[in-house]
Amino acid sequence: MENTHMETECPTLSALAWTVIKNRYLARNCAGDLIETPADMFHRVAASVARADRLFDTGADLSKTTERFEAVLASLAFLPNSPCLMNAGTPLGQLAACFVLPVEDRPEAMCQTMKEAAIIHGACGGIGFSFSRLRPRGDTILQACGGAEGPVAFIRQLDRAAARTDQNRRRPAANMAVLEISHPDIEAFINAKQTRGELRHFNLSVAVDDQFMECVNSGRNYPLVHPGTGKAVGRRNAEEIFERMASSAWQTGDPGLLFIDRINRDNPLPRMGRICATNPCGEQPLLPYESCTLGSINLTKVVENKEINFVELDRLARTAVHFLDNVIEINHYPLRQIEEASRSTRKIGLGVMGFADMLILLNIPYQSDRAVAVAGRIMSRIQRSAEAESASLALVRGNFPCFEHSIFPKRGVRLRRNATLTTVAPTGSISLIAGVSSGIEPVFAFRGRRRINGILYDDIHPIYARYQKDQKPIPKEVFQSAWDVAPEWHLKVQAAFQRHTENAVSKTVNLPGSATREDVRQVFLNAHAMGLKGITIYRDTSHGDQVLNTCTVNREDCG
Repeated sequence: MENTHMETECPTLSALAWTVIKNRYLARNCAGDLIETPADMFHRVAASVARADRLFDTGADLSKTTERFEAVLASLAFLPNSPCLMNAGTPLGQLAACFVLPVEDRPEAMCQTMKEAAIIHGACGGIGFSFSRLRPRGDTILQACGGAEGPVAFIRQLDRAAARTDQNRRRPAANMAVLEISHPDIEAFINAKQTRGELRHFNLSVAVDDQFMECVNSGRNYPLVHPGTGKAVGRRNAEEIFERMASSAWQTGDPGLLFIDRINRDNPLPRMGRICATNPCGEQPLLPYESCTLGSINLTKVVENKEINFVELDRLARTAVHFLDNVIEINHYPLRQIEEASRSTRKIGLGVMGFADMLILLNIPYQSDRAVAVAGRIMSRIQRSAEAESASLALVRGNFPCFEHSIFPKRGVRLRRNATLTTVAPTGSISLIAGVSSGIEPVFAFRGRRRINGILYDDIHPIYARYQKDQKPIPKEVFQSAWDVAPEWHLKVQAAFQRHTENAVSKTVNLPGSATREDVRQVFLNAHAMGLKGITIYRDTSHGDQVLNTCTVNREDCG
């Protein structure tokens, strides 16, 4: 039997958080019974990650490091990505969330990719793939073998394999499929999820370059290029393809866009290759076989008396960078190539969650210039603190091995432990544990229903519930849901965070069901003009099985 006292041991966890943490994170014995409490889990993770200190200082006081890590975890002020919470201190020991695998245009290489993907999914990782090197459908392989099936067919194979793996139901397999806009099969890729239920384990993103966007703006054609020969094999009207992307995104939420030239302008290791893909939610660009461990600061924990405690924010950021760098040392990587690539660049991604809740506590509407200003101040402070801690670690532990091949020496940087430091992730599950809004998103709905493992739960946002409990008037100008925030303000907030984030920012522009295809098109255009690295939209109810649903059309009074 399960230990029934566990829920009462964590009074800070909501009922929904308890459901998530019990089903996905707590250790169980062979019979399936829980054998740890949330407090046990935080201690397990903290103690395991702290042990890396001894690799650099044999006299390090692990009890102090464990205590410091455990304090930020148990207070829900900082949480790492889900694989770290699940696997730290366990035999599996795979702690990274984000991976990118190469996809080569050879049958044996494609089979190897499927094998490697299964291994990573089984270790709770999410994978990004660029399929841009695969020859188009119908292209000749050998005279006796007929034509190639093309990228979309291979994506379907990977999707079926991911469905079979399903990561033991603890964390559904997640993938990102990327295809360059110039690929001859780009239209088939754009339309790949038009049939409901297709590619359930994949997000789709088109890698759009600046040349294509210039063609869209000027009404010109652009070339389709054979990935094997590099020769143009046709031309398409850029505006028509852009309209198709907007139409498909309006209908299904896919594809998103990756502004690939913008991403590569920030590539800290251009001599090691061009970035072609990201993790499943688009916030972590990676080279082939790289991985990254993410973590997020709970911004509600740095609000005191309606003011931001920047000293506490600095402390949390520095503790988090120390924690995430340690993770790289103790991680059990699923493949040798991944270990080599990840240790050579030591990429980490520190971000935030609870931004919308912070604004409510500060009495600032999400849709306001004040909110945009706060976004910039918060992320720039985190970036500076992360750089300072990475330099301090490098002084003792050394720079990341590929430092001399990076952009940093020419910029006058002498000490840098990690090639990248900051990423804004969506924080789906960990924000539920912390009881705060996800990432930098506005609250989807203050009262609604959430689907977890196929089961619907009533979901009342904690701050909203607190106002109701205290019988306080609810200021509607501050309690703005995702549906109250106009698309341009979604983008302004994303851009404010992106300006101070080394990797990318995961952000979904939520649109009402009444939004038009032209609305989507305009969001895409504005996102590029504002210098974002990627953009995703979601039109309400365009998925029949969406995870979050508001209770009624009248969202203020639902339930």
